[in-house]
Amino acid sequence: MSTRGRRPQGSPDARQAMLDAARELFAERGFERTTMRAVGTRAGVDPALIYHYFGDKDGLLAAVVEPPVDLPAVLTGIADDPGRAGEEIVRRVTSLWENHPDIRERMLATLRTALSHDHAAQLLRGMLSSWLLGALGDVLADDQRELRAALVGSHLGGLMLARYLLKVPGAAAATPEELIQAVGPAVQRYLTGTLTPAQARPRETAVKIAGGTA
Repeated sequence: MSTRGRRPQGSPDARQAMLDAARELFAERGFERTTMRAVGTRAGVDPALIYHYFGDKDGLLAAVVEPPVDLPAVLTGIADDPGRAGEEIVRRVTSLWENHPDIRERMLATLRTALSHDHAAQLLRGMLSSWLLGALGDVLADDQRELRAALVGSHLGGLMLARYLLKVPGAAAATPEELIQAVGPAVQRYLTGTLTPAQARPRETAVKIAGGTA
């Protein structure tokens, strides 16, 4: 990718230019092989400005992996109809991907960055876990809430990767409504359904043993 022209150091878009450049380079080269000088060159700023805004490379990484949307805001009101919350979540997220290509590309770049480095993955996991629990709190069943939120996030993230990054034929060719109808019930199960049907078996076995039966 070509180097961008030098930006005025105080320009209002300088910070965003640095984030965009870092996101691209982390995705292309990985976190370890990306230097602050390379980020500054691609962003068209003095590398010293990166330290001013982000402190260090880890601070820059933390800003890069922060999702470009306010997830709780995207999912506001899903508890109004809890029985259809799974479908509504998929509808809203799919609409975001389909109708806002700039956000979609930033989210994909964030995922690429997280896949390139353990530290980036750890940062993204922590953010998503916290935000998903907050956004889904009113519709999650009382048991295994962290697992439920993680399953929702991983299913939607996997769908995004399959459709837009890997372009898996079935996922890429499906209409948004087809995705909503196919994935919505699965997400609904993660939210409110039974996740481990056999969870009572260990207790039943213990009762039998205590009673002297095989």
